[in-house]
Amino acid sequence: MKDFAAIDFETANRNSSSICSVGVVIVRGGEVKEKIYRLVHPTPNYYSPANVSVHGLTNEDTDCADYFPEVWAEIHQYIEDLPLVAHFSRFDEGCLKAAFRRYQMTYPNYSFYCTCNAARRVLRGQLPNFKLPTVSAYCGYDLEKHHHALADAEAAAMCVLGLQRITGMDFEEM
Repeated sequence: MKDFAAIDFETANRNSSSICSVGVVIVRGGEVKEKIYRLVHPTPNYYSPANVSVHGLTNEDTDCADYFPEVWAEIHQYIEDLPLVAHFSRFDEGCLKAAFRRYQMTYPNYSFYCTCNAARRVLRGQLPNFKLPTVSAYCGYDLEKHHHALADAEAAAMCVLGLQRITGMDFEEM
């Protein structure tokens, strides 16, 4: 897979629709072409201490941010024809679908791929765990700001490219 968009969401609370930031890395021809990071006014708009302790974002960061529909309208123009990739994609795909439901938007049935599942299949027994920092380091990427949406999206993109390089397999085959 040479063309894809790696994506990562952070949420304000346990509600999947409470997206407070999104990072997207556009890869075309096997090279990073665009990096997008946006803060999002979350819905529902409250921050749980557990989530804040993970990503550090609070109401002060997002009170003036656009709501999801406005942010997604901008992002969609970059990713409309691309498969989406995330590490532990079940979470990110769940957030995306929940936000679409919350705002009564028509979900375009994006194709999602998971770098965590792919790593588990092709690197079984080679890593102590399959967390994003571990897999991305194995693929040659040093993830310095884990749980920053853009840093995590970039790490996921590097996992795709690294796993393809290491295994000689196309990511879609993993």
